[in-house]
Amino acid sequence: MRSAAAILGIIAGLTGMVVGFFGYGYTAAVEHFGEIDGIATHVSNVELIRTVSLMAPMLAIAGGAMARMRALWGGALMLLSAAGMYYGFGFNVFTMFPIAFAGVAGVLAVAAGKPDEPKAHF
Repeated sequence: MRSAAAILGIIAGLTGMVVGFFGYGYTAAVEHFGEIDGIATHVSNVELIRTVSLMAPMLAIAGGAMARMRALWGGALMLLSAAGMYYGFGFNVFTMFPIAFAGVAGVLAVAAGKPDEPKAHF
């Protein structure tokens, strides 16, 4: 379970980085070039989008890297990443895989009650 959580968390972080690049780039482009009627408009909270674009993929990758040794902490980070991506970007065709992978990885890591290593988290 820990290995699956690690792999899914890292994949969620990498795909979340692609979404984050576009989210941050969109806000920067609209800020620089201005609105384009019917194509690009200002978002209501630019700082939220930019923060989630950076933090959510980073939390997923860090949680995936921690899942083997500290499954509870890694699982919490991956669940926080999934919640952040959902809150910042919503659930759509571009975010469904990063959110689902981070969520499943977080649940798998937290559910790893009997670890491969002798150190359990509960």
